[in-house]
Amino acid sequence: MASRSTPFLRDVPLAGAQLAWRECCATAGCPPRLECLGLSLEQGIGRVTAEPMWARRSSPPFDSAAMDGIAVRAADTVGASETTPMMLDSEAFVVVDTGDPMPDGFDAVVMREHVHHVDGRAELRAAVAPYQHTRSIGEDISATELLLPAGHRLRSVDVAAAAAAGATEVRVHRQPVVAILPTGDEMRPIGSELEPGELFETNSLMLAGQAREAGCQVVVLPIEPDDEARIAEAITNGVKRCDLLIVIAGSSAGRDDYTAALVDRLGDLAVHGVAVRPGHPVVLGAIDSTPVLGAPGYPVSASLTFDIFAAPLLAELEGGSATARPVVPARLARKLASTIGMDDWVRVRLGRVGGVLVASPLPRGAGVLTSLVRADGLLVVPSGVEGHHVGEEVEIELLRSLTQIERTIVAIGSHDMILDLAASQLRAGDPNVTLASGNVGSMGGLIALRDGLCHLAGSHLLDPDTGAYTLPYVDQVLAGREIAVVRLVQRQQGLLVAPGNPLSLSGVADLARVGLRYVNRQRGAGTRVLLDYELARAGIDPDRIVGYGREEPTHLAVAAAIASDRADCGMGVLAAARAFDLDFVPVTSEPYDLVLDRASLEDPVLASFWELLESAAFRSAVEELGGYDTAEMGRRIR
Repeated sequence: MASRSTPFLRDVPLAGAQLAWRECCATAGCPPRLECLGLSLEQGIGRVTAEPMWARRSSPPFDSAAMDGIAVRAADTVGASETTPMMLDSEAFVVVDTGDPMPDGFDAVVMREHVHHVDGRAELRAAVAPYQHTRSIGEDISATELLLPAGHRLRSVDVAAAAAAGATEVRVHRQPVVAILPTGDEMRPIGSELEPGELFETNSLMLAGQAREAGCQVVVLPIEPDDEARIAEAITNGVKRCDLLIVIAGSSAGRDDYTAALVDRLGDLAVHGVAVRPGHPVVLGAIDSTPVLGAPGYPVSASLTFDIFAAPLLAELEGGSATARPVVPARLARKLASTIGMDDWVRVRLGRVGGVLVASPLPRGAGVLTSLVRADGLLVVPSGVEGHHVGEEVEIELLRSLTQIERTIVAIGSHDMILDLAASQLRAGDPNVTLASGNVGSMGGLIALRDGLCHLAGSHLLDPDTGAYTLPYVDQVLAGREIAVVRLVQRQQGLLVAPGNPLSLSGVADLARVGLRYVNRQRGAGTRVLLDYELARAGIDPDRIVGYGREEPTHLAVAAAIASDRADCGMGVLAAARAFDLDFVPVTSEPYDLVLDRASLEDPVLASFWELLESAAFRSAVEELGGYDTAEMGRRIR
């Protein structure tokens, strides 16, 4: 048992934490390998060999024909061709099919299409060299040859080769059993009726899937409330049923976080707190000869914790190794800050723009489950690096194949729900097409286009001096470039307010009202520019607005803040208000445009997108969102 002076929540470097856990497990008597058993070849697929497999017989076990045709003596065919055919008497050849043993005295096969049979004789229209179109004994596998080493995860092709070499069964390590123990007063089973403050317990579903993908059997234990005695009993019973126990949540240092203390009391605590983000408050230890992993309750942290701690341990128990993902270089689509002293694991979307892979970082919150769903790759920022600049080349660990990524449309700039709808319909029409949006504001999109980091830049920037949208900024940011601008929609912008508009807001002039809580968009967003323009027209100093400095990256995020009563109003599109059943106070109608290099109009990657804009069904679906006019959709305005 660890000393009571064991420090909790230290920033142990990743490599040191992995080593400390391995040493802790060894000291606690955890088996380094699982026991062996024999399985049929069919049952062995996906399992790891426990001992080498040696060929019991050669394959093929005899010299055989590799083609349908006739077996001949090669010397008898010299000079035969289409223009100078040669006749062989019946005793000079034998008809064979692919796989037949080669008759004694014959050393080659003439393919059937080069033979014409005439009255029991064979007319040859091609000569063959000795051993042409034949397979020699042991050409594939020779008896006593090493077929597969120990520690090899069996694939379908492996068991087929083993069968050809005379094997009927294989010795493998037993599948690891992973038990998952979810905890938390607020957690409820999926499908339950939720009360305020309650959440669906989804982490066990995710971690169980990851464990099965790693080749394990899984036991998901009932949810335990934040009760120390009950969790202790569940842990004590759980370690008896598995080769790895994962306790979800309770791994931090809060009032109801018991995992570290219980592992310390019931067994051996190796680590509490690792220098990785997300996933910092991880617990690593062992109880009763069973490794125990305390995973943070946030889903992104829990998933990463499994990848970097559980997956290597489980592979080692089976005598194999964790699968290494391919790594590729990419340019970063926007600046990425990172905390010194922490390995920062950032999920990214990928697309190829101008022949170069571009990586767009996804939202980094530990609870942002959708970042796991949308990620194409992982960028690891080492603990000693403060981050990366926009356009900098970085190394990306692939989570999706390059073949899929090659047909990804990269759209960076202003957020609009139409792009989400387009992404869904493009994928429905062709599963290989992806539209990846990065919401950095209209100005950020134009800069990304300037720097060659996207195909499309969504923009609705208003020029306060001229009242024109987007084009003045295109002339400034993209001066000297051959640029096209395509109208997507005309859309309504206004104030998103609680249902019934309880504060009776009528327009931007009301935003300085005492006690009103506003939620803003980020700097560089077209909606932020529009707000500033309207405030200036109304003679209102932004400093008088409570919440002006509070920023959200999308219209939906603004709507969510109002729906959850964290703000009273914010500027956004009507469709976002409808999505959250909010009321809407119109302010203006504005164009939303797509800016791109003129040459990209003919880029095959964008072809399906332009076709979608011409679709009557898509236009109808856009207008059903509310507040959109599609009359000019797809029209080039420059």
